[in-house]
Amino acid sequence: MTRRRSATCLRCCLVVFAVVSALAVCGPALYWRFKKGVKLGDAKSSCPTCNCDCPVPLSLLKIAPGLANLSVSDCESNDPDVKQEMEKQFVDLLTEELKLQEAVAAEHTRHMNITFAEAKRVAIQYQREAEKCNAATETCEEAREHAEALLIKERKVTSLWERRARQVGWEGE
Repeated sequence: MTRRRSATCLRCCLVVFAVVSALAVCGPALYWRFKKGVKLGDAKSSCPTCNCDCPVPLSLLKIAPGLANLSVSDCESNDPDVKQEMEKQFVDLLTEELKLQEAVAAEHTRHMNITFAEAKRVAIQYQREAEKCNAATETCEEAREHAEALLIKERKVTSLWERRARQVGWEGE
């Protein structure tokens, strides 16, 4: 009976904990939504309509294609000193970009040359191994041909001796 009671008590505690957790998570959001909803009716009557006459911002892609991540402000576009400074920065950025691309290309070329030299070295090593293998194969082939010739010669001699032995009266095995 006490187990049943403790299980029921545990369930009740879990339910209370779940409800409190849900209120803690959702409560502030509901509070602010309700508060904004109440002020929304008052704000409509007190706020005048906005009349904005702003120029359309220039697209960065039209100004400098390829530098889309550069943020250029239009605040002093009529000032020649600022314009000259911005052009210097643009030229410096392009120069730096070209230097970076050259460095990357040089590193790529160096890596390619190292890889090519390594491949060439390995190819030469394999060529030497193949030549050794071919030489060993030729030596073995010559030895086989020589052994075959000796075997044929030995069979002829054996056949001759066997014939002579049969003429003398040997019957064989």
